[in-house]
Amino acid sequence: MDETNRRVAELLHFMGQLLEIRGEDTFKVRAYHRAAEQITRLNRSLRSMNGEEIRQIEGIGERIAQKIQEILDKGTFQELETIRAGIPATLIELLNLEGVGPKTIARLWRAMGIQSLEDLERAARGHRIRAIKGFGERKEQEILHAIDLYRRQGSRMTRLQADQVVQCVTAVLPLGTYDVAGSYRRGKSTIGDIDIVVALSPSSVNPRLREIAQEVIDEGDRRTSIRCEGQRVDMRFTKENEYGSMLLYLTGSKEFNIRLREIALSRGLKLNEYGIEDRRDGKLHTFPREEEIFTFLGMEYIPPEIREDQGEISLAFQHSLPQLVSQTEIKGDLHTHSSWSDGHLTLEELANAGAAAGYLYLLCSDHSASLGIAHGLTEEKLRDQMGEIEWINRNSPCQILTGTEVDILTDGTLGLSGSVLKDLDLVVASIHSGFKQERDAITRRMITAITNDHVDIIGHPTGRLLGERESYDIDMIRVIDAAADARTALEINASPHRLDLDDLHVREARNKGVKLAIGTDAHDEKELSYIKYGIMIARRGWCEARDFLNTMDEDALRKFAS
Repeated sequence: MDETNRRVAELLHFMGQLLEIRGEDTFKVRAYHRAAEQITRLNRSLRSMNGEEIRQIEGIGERIAQKIQEILDKGTFQELETIRAGIPATLIELLNLEGVGPKTIARLWRAMGIQSLEDLERAARGHRIRAIKGFGERKEQEILHAIDLYRRQGSRMTRLQADQVVQCVTAVLPLGTYDVAGSYRRGKSTIGDIDIVVALSPSSVNPRLREIAQEVIDEGDRRTSIRCEGQRVDMRFTKENEYGSMLLYLTGSKEFNIRLREIALSRGLKLNEYGIEDRRDGKLHTFPREEEIFTFLGMEYIPPEIREDQGEISLAFQHSLPQLVSQTEIKGDLHTHSSWSDGHLTLEELANAGAAAGYLYLLCSDHSASLGIAHGLTEEKLRDQMGEIEWINRNSPCQILTGTEVDILTDGTLGLSGSVLKDLDLVVASIHSGFKQERDAITRRMITAITNDHVDIIGHPTGRLLGERESYDIDMIRVIDAAADARTALEINASPHRLDLDDLHVREARNKGVKLAIGTDAHDEKELSYIKYGIMIARRGWCEARDFLNTMDEDALRKFAS
């Protein structure tokens, strides 16, 4: 996300939380949260928009538009600072606690005068919180646990980490009895908690969960929460005939669910996690499968990855949703490394791994020598590699395409000369250094590479490493426009540590006709499976098979590169 947009969204969301702590009107609170969410979905930087354009953003009224302009001009807005000054900073810190939201903080503040983490901990240990109506011994224990977690706080999970947690839990569940829901199912790049819908009795599942759990947070007949692999997992039990409704509800997103409920209400219906109630006669319609709910409402089925209330609902009523790309349509991986550079597979092993994955081709894109830390190839070594690839391809059902991941130097020139690049099947160009360049400089650097006749694909375009390094400060709208003009593809780097491009920029690129290339950046055979993460991001970006190089055959690929 554009850093300006990120900052604006954070401040608007924070404002909503402060208003909740103060007990302000819920409509005002929701307006700020809704505005924050809309800002996170923008494909343009707010700095490139004038006041009228900002006011035209869905969910942004005149009042909030003024706040946004104030943030752009001053880095914050006066009303926020005034309200913040009236709430103890140590009280605001409590927002970081798991399971402790603004409303809870407001009650603790008013009922007991709690203003800090230390106040809260003393009250919980002194068994005073249970005296508040609606609280109890269990809530005290949850608060103490949340404080402990906060003090040794970890970050959100990558998809790889989330998969490990899911595998740990679902190993004790029979196949066909559960679905993972929430942001995991929607294909988000990083995951908080894991939500699982189960069509089994709690009495049959809870004993199994106790065996694998590091901690049982809460155990009940409707929901059981455990900690596994250090992460929270919420198991929601449901009846088979209500399974579809529960899965839809827990998949979200929140904004998507709100919009669907509003549509149902406009028709005299009430949609919830148990089904759809006809408010005229009180009849409850239940749904074993999600698809039946969409059919009941007269809609096309909406894939989980695009349930974000970003136009998909109206298209579903028109039965004109995009046919999202699937893994079966992918013919090859367009970013892999071999033992010639910093990979672990020989070229022959790489070809065999590609064949085992059912691919027609793999692009061997070893690093250029300018990136010394990656044992990159000189022009001479690259030509030697091309010769070996030609020999291996004679007997392999999966063809290795000759290529390189050439370094984009600080001035936008490339780490290898055109005399060798022109002889390769495909060239991936990436930035691996100079991340701190100013926004305009690094943007122009990238565009210089994009317009180079020898460059076919821009690798991991924003340079982010999830949980480790933010994207460099680059104007992705200019980059996408340049890629569209130059007919240069942009990569969706499928490594779960990158997932770069993100889904917002993928959708913008797709809308502007930019071809995309999914590459796993694999350094061993196991990492070839990361292709699924790239497809997930592609689907979140509303992409169809025609938007990708990976769905082309070899001849079409070479024609694109020519």
